[in-house]
This record gives sequence, structure tokens and C-alpha cells, in this order.
Amino acid sequence: MNKTIKLFHGDGGKYTSELIENIFYKHFNNSILTSGIDSALFNVNSGKMAFTTDSFVVKPLFFSGGNIGKLAVCGTINDLSVSGAKPLYLSAGFIIEEGFSIEILDLIVEEMAKQCKLLGVKVVTGDTKVVEKGSADRIFINTAGVGVIQNNYEMKKIEAGDKIIVSGNIGDHGTAITLERYGVDVKSNIKSDCASVYEIVEAIKEYYPFVKIMKDPTRGGIATILNEISSISGLGIKLVEENIPILREVQGVNKMLGLDPLYMACEGRVIIVAKSEVAKEILGRLRSLKQCKDASIIGSFTEDSERIVYVENSFGGERILNTLDGEMLPRIC
Repeated sequence: MNKTIKLFHGDGGKYTSELIENIFYKHFNNSILTSGIDSALFNVNSGKMAFTTDSFVVKPLFFSGGNIGKLAVCGTINDLSVSGAKPLYLSAGFIIEEGFSIEILDLIVEEMAKQCKLLGVKVVTGDTKVVEKGSADRIFINTAGVGVIQNNYEMKKIEAGDKIIVSGNIGDHGTAITLERYGVDVKSNIKSDCASVYEIVEAIKEYYPFVKIMKDPTRGGIATILNEISSISGLGIKLVEENIPILREVQGVNKMLGLDPLYMACEGRVIIVAKSEVAKEILGRLRSLKQCKDASIIGSFTEDSERIVYVENSFGGERILNTLDGEMLPRIC
């Protein structure tokens, strides 16, 4: 087998078949995928379903805490999870630049398969395209996923007083990507939080009747996501700065680089809006999970016709958080 991707790997013939069998079938091996038909056929229980898709162009491809393959699987699983769905099946589409290392492709797909196995999710269909050298930046991946809604979860009207919970430290992913992409020479143990959030969402499903909305704060960070939720609700948001969990190292690196961790992407966190009376119970349940030991109630919704999102510090000072205007850091996912 060739050591790098050639244009003929994308022509649909012998070498395409070899690539599919030696890389994709090897790692994603399941009867639905290997049946070889043009569409995946599977049975589902009756009820409401969720469907999502996303594309991944992260740079660098490998980073502390993950790689583009892990990100592609977890990103789509997380979109399904915060919609209240149990992820079932994924598709995976690859756009690969001529000359890309087949060994590296194997490592990426192996990690994708590992993440799927952890949750019992299957990649059941996919596609591979090869483009000329210089027409893409090494490899891009698109994943789509379907899942079944659990416990009749649905978004509900947000009211003044509802609490905002974050499942863990924020800004880790965006900061890790920044350090590695630009070769910032600082001593730190900062790693991407890239991970599936399904276990987090599953742990609180008994509280679904009191949960108003769940979101994963990826591009634009928690500041942008909360502005989106504020716009949906027609209410303002007050955050308490000292309650927002940010690693000291992440805070220090962002300050040094003139960046704001509130706008930095997370790839393994959940923002949960819930009724005030159950917020502490939900927080307790989250903190029982290893990945949520730093979960926190960071703010609440206010009767504010201007729909302002702001953060208040321990001295009573206030800072308005607008939606991110432009891209603080491109290609983080």
C-alpha cells in the first residue's frame, strides 16, 4: 500500500477500495458500513429524533488532548447530546490533500473509532475525496449524526431567575490550540477539553423537566453562546466573575496574549439553563462526575429589556459581554 495519498485514491477504483478497506473498514468495522450499499439502513425506535452535521478544519491536526478525528466524532456527538438525544449513528466524510500521510490518516481514523466505541456509536456511512496538492490544507472531515431524544426532552421558555450552570473549566481548547499553532513557549499543562459530553447530559436526564436549554460552548466561547440564549429568551444575563471556572494557567496565557477566555472555545463542556430551585441539585450531580469536578453556577437571567449579558466582579464592577465580532482564533474546530 502507498505511504501517502495519491489522486488515484479518490477516483473510485481499485485504490479507493483499498483505502476504504485498509483504513475505514478496519477501524469502523460494523455490518451496516461494510454491507457496501449506497445508504446506511438501520432500525430505530418510534419517537423524536435528532440530526446534526458539522465540518472540522482544525489546525494543527494533532494537539494536546486530541486530534481532528477525536474532535470530529466528539463534536457531532456533543451536538446531539445537548439536544437531549442519545447518539446512535454517524457518517464521516473526508477531503484529503494529495500527498497526505496514510500513516497519519490511520491514526486519525483509529482515534475516531476509539471515541465511537466508548459510547457504542457506529460510523455507518461515509465518503472520501482526494484533491490536488495545494487545493486543501492536508485533511478536512465532515461528520453527521442521528440520535433518539430521551425522556421527552425539549427546550422550554426561559424565565428571570433561571440559573446558568457550566459543567467545567472554560477556554481550555482554544488556549491549547493557540499555544501549539503559534509555538508559544510557556511552561504549562494546558490540554484541550475535547471529549464527549453525553455522560454529562445522561447524568442529569431526570432533571429534564426543569432544564430549559443545553448548549456546548464551542466557537465564540461561553460569552457568545450566552448572548445567543439571551436573544432567544428576550432576557438579560448576569454572570458572577468569581464563579466562572477558569484554570489559572489558561487565565495567565490569555492575559499574556491579549485574549479573553470567555470567548475561547470549549470542546467538552455544557452550558445548562435550569430552574433556580433545582440548580444546586443538578450541580451536585455534575460534580459527582470526574470531568465535572469544577462545575459551577455562574449566573442567572434577569428582567432586562435590553437583553444585556454582563459579568460582575467581586468589587461590584461590571463588564458587558457582546457577541464575538469576528474570529478571535480561526480553525479551532
